[in-house]
Amino acid sequence: MNSTKIAVIGLGYVGLPLAVALARHFPTTGFDISKDRIGELHKGFDRTDEVEPARLRASTLKLTANSGDIEGADVYIVTVPTPVDDANEPDLRPMISASGTVGRAMKKGAVVVYESTVYPGVTEDVCGPELERISGLTCGADFFLGYSPERINPGDREHTVDRITKVIAGQTPEVTALLTKVYGAVTTGGVFAAASIRVAEAAKVIENSQRDINIAFINEITQIFQKLGISIYDVLDASATKWNFLKFMPGLVGGHCIGVDPFYLARCAQNNGLHPEIILAGRRINDGMGPWIARQISAQLAPESRILMLGLTFKENVPDLRNSKVVDVIRTLRELGHAVEVHDPFADPAEATHEYGETLMASLDGAGGYDCLIGAVPHSPYLGFTDEAFSMLVRPGGLVADVKGMWRGMDIPEAVRLWRL
Repeated sequence: MNSTKIAVIGLGYVGLPLAVALARHFPTTGFDISKDRIGELHKGFDRTDEVEPARLRASTLKLTANSGDIEGADVYIVTVPTPVDDANEPDLRPMISASGTVGRAMKKGAVVVYESTVYPGVTEDVCGPELERISGLTCGADFFLGYSPERINPGDREHTVDRITKVIAGQTPEVTALLTKVYGAVTTGGVFAAASIRVAEAAKVIENSQRDINIAFINEITQIFQKLGISIYDVLDASATKWNFLKFMPGLVGGHCIGVDPFYLARCAQNNGLHPEIILAGRRINDGMGPWIARQISAQLAPESRILMLGLTFKENVPDLRNSKVVDVIRTLRELGHAVEVHDPFADPAEATHEYGETLMASLDGAGGYDCLIGAVPHSPYLGFTDEAFSMLVRPGGLVADVKGMWRGMDIPEAVRLWRL
């Protein structure tokens, strides 16, 4: 095992898989401010479902909520969230707080690497000065900066941190060489040395912004084709036969990345006197998709209909509730006078209540007679629905609303109506 001591700050969807991977090659400590999170991990339970219990228990990773345990590391890797506030402005407080934690723990010669998605300049212009202020050390002389953007896709078992290409950038050639060694040891996908830290920051923020814009285009034409009585899924099947067509899918754009990161790029543009028209237009379209879907469904229902919403997480087969846009559909339907109950086999009920005030159904056993069934998230249990399941859950003449096209090609009982994007 290499003797380079590494501390990973933040053990969420990004930090924990990275820390476990690093611990196979380096003495690694994982730090999180949540004692509850550390307690769960010590028991082998990862609520994000990114690291299997057996792999977590077998890891040599040291887990701690005590900042004293990360003193004197050679490399600090910060993997805290970068959310937006209620005005969709970048909220850098988690990064600044984590920088303070590192600043109090690091020694001369330390390298501090940030993986959080930011706009170009944050690592050097915001985090570097905060590290200096707290530590009393000089950036570029006593300690050094690096950046390696995270590329974790929650629930993705193929593009894991030990298989993807890691973009890296160091403040000096020596730091870049160190990061090449560190990240190169944990991934078979290799590393790519960006021209500078700012270039690496920019590369990450446009990855998610590009995807957001492409989905916004699909969502906009979905609304156009609805007016024409055409399903977007049928259109995409036909268009995808062209070799260079990009088959993005319509839907609700939530989560901690795609629905958030474009606002960081937009703020960067505005700080430099530019108005980012396409970026913000994409955000407006995607953020408006939930209410639009709710209105389309409501128009086909009687007043005060009883609705069952299937799925609350931001994507399929993961427990991640962050920035879920299903909530927009639910709230709009209730504003329109309907009664909505919610079921999700992956979401944590306590988190659903804390974050959104939603009480999740414990089970679908005994449920039935709804005026409308909405398939909002294509969780695997929902994909296995039979015509008997639909007949049980939806009353005769009721509506099945297939938002994600998860029941295309299935036999839907003739006694119910079907609507899809």
